[in-house]
Amino acid sequence: MISSNPRVSIVTPSYNQGKFIRQTIESVLNQSYPNIEYIIIDGGSTDSTLDILASYGNKIQFISEMDEGQTDAIIKGLNRSTGDILSFLNSDDMLLPGAIQRVVDSFVNSQALWLTGDYQIVDANGKQIQSFVIHYKRLMRRCSSIGMIMFANYIAQPSTFWSRELTESVGKFDVSLRYTMDYDYWLRAFMIAPPLILNAPLSAFRIHSASKGGVEFDHQFDEELEVLKRYTGNRFMIFCHKLHNQIIKSVYRIIK
Repeated sequence: MISSNPRVSIVTPSYNQGKFIRQTIESVLNQSYPNIEYIIIDGGSTDSTLDILASYGNKIQFISEMDEGQTDAIIKGLNRSTGDILSFLNSDDMLLPGAIQRVVDSFVNSQALWLTGDYQIVDANGKQIQSFVIHYKRLMRRCSSIGMIMFANYIAQPSTFWSRELTESVGKFDVSLRYTMDYDYWLRAFMIAPPLILNAPLSAFRIHSASKGGVEFDHQFDEELEVLKRYTGNRFMIFCHKLHNQIIKSVYRIIK
C-alpha cells in the first residue's frame, strides 16, 4: 500500500541533451506535489549539460561519469532512489503540470502496483505532432491486457509509474537492451499485475532528429520483437506482433 504522502523518485538518464534538459528539469521541479526526489545520471556529457545541472544546486541530485548507456544510467538512478513511487524521464521529455499529484492520488486511492497514463508527442520546438499515434495507443489502452501488450507496446513510458513493491518482485531493467528495456519491464510487470490506466495526459514525449525514436525506430522494433519472444512461444502472437511492427515501420518511414 502507498502511504498518504509518498515520496516520488524520478530518474533522468542524460547524455549530451543540453538543448532540452533544462525543460525536462523544470517540468519536474515545477510540479505542485512537494515530495519529489529527482536524480539525474549523466554519462559524461561534453556539451552544456553539466553547466545546466550544476546551476540547480541542491534542487536536484546528479552524478556524471562514464556508463554503459541509457539502461545502465536508469539502473544507477533507481538504485540510489528512496521513493515509494518510481519512474524515469528521459532528458528530452517532460512531465505535464499536475502530473505527479494525479499519479500520487491514483496510487493512494487504489490498490495498483503500477499505472500508466496518456501522453503528448512533441517535436524539437515543443509543438504537438502525430496525434493519430496518440489516439491509436489510447484506443489500445482501453483494451489493456497481457494479450494486447504482447500484440503492441501501447504503454507511454514517461507517463508510467510503479511502486517500490513492484520493483522488489519484477527486478531491475535489463542492461543488455538498448531500445526496449521499458517494454521488457512492462511485460514482466504484467505477469504480476495489470496497470491502472489513467486517461489524462501526464507527459510529453519528444521526437527530434537525434532521438532514438526519431532515427533508430527500425532497430527499436526489431529488438522489441526479440523481447516478446522471451515471454511467449505462441507463434500466432509473434506473427501478429511482427506484422504490426512492419506496418508501423512503413508508416514511420513516411512521416519521419
